[in-house]
Amino acid sequence: MKSSERSFARRIDLTSLQLFVAVCELGSIGRAAEREFIAASAVSKRLSDLEAAVDTQLLYRHSRGVTLTPAGESLLHHARTVLFGLERMQGELSEYADGVRGHVRMHANISAIFQFLPEDLGAFAREHNQIKIDLQEHLSSDVLHAVQEGAADLGICNVGMASANGALELQTRPYRADNLVLVVPRAHTLSTLAAINFEEVLDWDIVGLHANSSISLAMRAAAAAAGRPLRQRIQVTGLDAMCRMIDSGLGVGLLPDRAFELMRGVGNLQAIPLNDAWAHRELRVVARDFDALPVTARLLVEHLAPRATPTTASDTAPE
Repeated sequence: MKSSERSFARRIDLTSLQLFVAVCELGSIGRAAEREFIAASAVSKRLSDLEAAVDTQLLYRHSRGVTLTPAGESLLHHARTVLFGLERMQGELSEYADGVRGHVRMHANISAIFQFLPEDLGAFAREHNQIKIDLQEHLSSDVLHAVQEGAADLGICNVGMASANGALELQTRPYRADNLVLVVPRAHTLSTLAAINFEEVLDWDIVGLHANSSISLAMRAAAAAAGRPLRQRIQVTGLDAMCRMIDSGLGVGLLPDRAFELMRGVGNLQAIPLNDAWAHRELRVVARDFDALPVTARLLVEHLAPRATPTTASDTAPE
């Protein structure tokens, strides 16, 4: 940290940030003082000191209360981030006091979370009950960026399609594989087919996931290669919602095969295998450097992919 950055950090105290956020939320120094059980004059003094520390006006003061200046809006955003981070730090440290001996931050896409991770993480938790896993669901591209930026220790996603628009210097290891299938109502014209080419699917309306999901990206790429439009009329955020839409006759859709098997009870639906090579997908475990991971994260990697050989994300062919 540069000396100027250290000096700035020393000029900002957490109590002043908390009071600043309270004043912004309530729009009044007096109401903030009442909520925080402190004299209004003390709140006003801290705000003035805060403005002096950042060398700019943060609040417009008027008879009805206060409003934020542009600089104040920026500080409010950063102050909330800092205070939220402190709350998380307090929560995690309290868990160590309660017996937790490790913490792994993991981001994964919906295919991994729905199909495979519940059983795999459940088994890991039973073997290592003092290690806490913080799992978040994100799109594959966001998983890669989170690992690249250090927001997650590990990621699990479809690497090839998600990184097609830019090579990321990440290491990857095999995790699981799945195959995309076309899901249609049992009464649909296509339901009797033993298999289908995706180009034939382009004649129908499609129910899809988020536009930047790996499945949607693969469909758009295949439609472009065929020189055909993709009639994706409806987009949803969950696999169960997709199945309900398809069951209601609003279109057809692509799902991973195991996900479809796990949702057999959602609607009267039929799955048809896709002949296209890209329908076979590989989920991979991603890290910036597997050897540099904390011990707890390495234990989880070994549990998920014990015989993996690291590769770089940029070396992985699009799926």
